[in-house]
Amino acid sequence: MATTPEAVTTPDPRRPIDRWLFSYGGDHVNPTNQLIHLVCVPAIVWSVTAALWTIPVPTALVQPGFWMGLAMFLSMVWYWRLSRPLAAGIFVFFVAFGLANYALSQALGMTGLLWLAIAVFVVAWIGQFIGHEIEGKRPSFLTDLSYLLVGPLWTLGKLYKKLGWQH
Repeated sequence: MATTPEAVTTPDPRRPIDRWLFSYGGDHVNPTNQLIHLVCVPAIVWSVTAALWTIPVPTALVQPGFWMGLAMFLSMVWYWRLSRPLAAGIFVFFVAFGLANYALSQALGMTGLLWLAIAVFVVAWIGQFIGHEIEGKRPSFLTDLSYLLVGPLWTLGKLYKKLGWQH
């Protein structure tokens, strides 16, 4: 068991998830930037799922939301390989986002859902860039696009840590 602060914050080189989260966390040290990310990252993930929901599909073969489901499945494969506990948490959010997208598509129509997704996406990314301006560091995904998938894990990892859960 780790007994020093250095050992607690140093990633386990045997676990890629620890290396990813450690690296991502290094670009998100400022508390204001962290708070902005805790709000904006889930908003961006939802907006992407909502936009994918609105892509037309041949309803004789698949249902609306097919592209969202496919993207979620592919990202879940990557998440599952990195951390099963975090993948399970992401899965819960994906299900909630899917249910929300279904309900919103019924209430707003596909065009309304798409415009809402675009608005949330733009506002959340503005928030992200404000956070990085405060941080004084460029966004991690400008180094490696994989960080676009790491951000949700980092956000969820913060929740797990607060709850005392392992990832």
